[in-house]
Amino acid sequence: MNYIPLEEHKHAWVFRHKDLPINPDDLALIKPMTEARAANVWTTFISQEQDHPDFFTEKDWLGQKSTWLETVNWENAWEKEGSALPDEVLSHLAWDNNTTVYFCLSRNNVIETRWDVFVRCWQNFLFMSDGVILLGKKRQQVAQFMANGTVKLGQKSA
Repeated sequence: MNYIPLEEHKHAWVFRHKDLPINPDDLALIKPMTEARAANVWTTFISQEQDHPDFFTEKDWLGQKSTWLETVNWENAWEKEGSALPDEVLSHLAWDNNTTVYFCLSRNNVIETRWDVFVRCWQNFLFMSDGVILLGKKRQQVAQFMANGTVKLGQKSA
């Protein structure tokens, strides 16, 4: 089993927020991973050494300045009801709607969904914005959403 029921995820409340309702079809596509599956995704795509974004170093591709191309504000858009992700984020992450995305909070906490679901529900996801990394399966672009209301946009190292 690769996933746990959404209601068992420790941050499930963000997907039940009364001011940001999510339709049942989208909820079904928000899939928290088991700790074992999350650790596998984290080790494969994020870091073999560090367990959390707070601990990245220059040894980690996400800790290298050359990874990051631009930093923009996401918080202003987040605070507006019904607002879309900032244009810079949408332009940088110009993925197909059915692209599998990984919302990576830590080695043991990864949520899988589709890009179109993330775009519709981004405000819910970003209640958990403490350095979280958003990756697309088989995509080079990456975003890291910071608690200070900014998002770093970058490219994965080869």
